[in-house]
Amino acid sequence: MSTRHSRLPSEMTVERIVRTVAETSLDVREGLAGRRGYEDEENPSGEKQLAADLWADELFEERLLAIESVAAYASEERSGVVEADRTANGDGRYHVAIDPLDGSSNLRTNNTMGVILAVYDSPLPARGRDLVASAFVLFGPLTTMVVAVDGSVTEYVLERGSGGVEMRTVTEELTLPDEPTIYGFGGRVPNWTADFEAYVREVERELKLRYGGAMIADVNQVLVYGGVFAYPGLESHPKGKLRLQFEGNPVGHIIETAGGRSSNGERSLLDVPPERIHQRVPVHVGNTGLIDRLEAALDG
Repeated sequence: MSTRHSRLPSEMTVERIVRTVAETSLDVREGLAGRRGYEDEENPSGEKQLAADLWADELFEERLLAIESVAAYASEERSGVVEADRTANGDGRYHVAIDPLDGSSNLRTNNTMGVILAVYDSPLPARGRDLVASAFVLFGPLTTMVVAVDGSVTEYVLERGSGGVEMRTVTEELTLPDEPTIYGFGGRVPNWTADFEAYVREVERELKLRYGGAMIADVNQVLVYGGVFAYPGLESHPKGKLRLQFEGNPVGHIIETAGGRSSNGERSLLDVPPERIHQRVPVHVGNTGLIDRLEAALDG
């Protein structure tokens, strides 16, 4: 990543975390082909794990905990927080939460997936307001990375270079378009609450449906086209499916930094009190007007 285009903070430590995730993500993408099968284990949320999930998790853990500024590592694929070796790392400042392979169920069908990063300056579980950086890497026709830090969102294309990963800037000061175009909602329709379904029926008359089953791909479409993405609370699962530390907080941070809004149905995702590492939360993100309307609908 060139200095001229950098939107990362002056602290080289945070830049190193982001660059490490960028480079490791390229390694993960290249290593997916032989890891499409399911393991016998489940992750802490009760979801079946692919060999790719476990391999990517171990790779990120090894490389991120090797950074002196990283005090702890947590991921969707393990039950607890892994503390850094204090003998080697001293007193690290940052606490990193990773979804090492978001949308991994798409691997079997060769659809979009990627990686989500949250960098907190408070021990985990932490509030979204404690984020100093958030990012996601998207494995599509290109490998792209969206980074929110220091009040700005930047999109990069990731490529191999002679000195390691090259982060080529595509868009600086990325913001949601004023005129929203698309929507995408998760969860089975029969399990939607009546209030949420009423909101959907209103929105679908105005916007186009775009839903791919990997959250970051759907969120990225909201960033590009404007609109709303949600994985709401369901009749069967009032807290929804997504996790606050690994998905809700970093995605909420990115969308809010890009000029939109996030909500759990009542308040910003960044203000949801953290209770445990694998805490679930309803996630709604998008253009401000659409999230305002959603909260009003759910309050009714």
